Amino acid sequence: MLIRPAERADVSALLEIYNREVESSFATLDCKPKSHDDWERWFFRHNIDNHPLIVAEIGREIAGYISLSSFREKDGYSSSVELSVYVDERFRRLGVASALMTEIISIARADDRIHSIVSIIIDANVASHALHEKFGFSYCGRVREAGYKFGKHVDIDYYQFLV
Repeated sequence: MLIRPAERADVSALLEIYNREVESSFATLDCKPKSHDDWERWFFRHNIDNHPLIVAEIGREIAGYISLSSFREKDGYSSSVELSVYVDERFRRLGVASALMTEIISIARADDRIHSIVSIIIDANVASHALHEKFGFSYCGRVREAGYKFGKHVDIDYYQFLV
């Protein structure tokens, strides 16, 4: 497995992974698939400032990705980032998410602009809860019925890692 910064040539593969989750899971609360143009704009907001975007590559295929994005748009939140991690279903249970988490935490620790990593996880996403707890993220609380997807209100949980 190769862990590396994402490149523009990866955008289509990243979009495919993300849109599959949009259409079939609660891993994201986006309800409509993103377009290639949407995803290129998203891509160009990463690998600058304190917002890395890293991919895992297995056999020349993108197996998954992880990113740190703006937590909130207000200046006072600039040292906090929001983590997102997605693994292509074909590559799950191979350690991809753990490899990505290890790398992103290492990057965050080396970047003095990052103080806090926040993850927002749907309460029913057991695998994501376990992954975050494995890496030392602390559960910070639940916001009840804050999300809505597939005709259902869902609770969201906040996790945090202080760098």
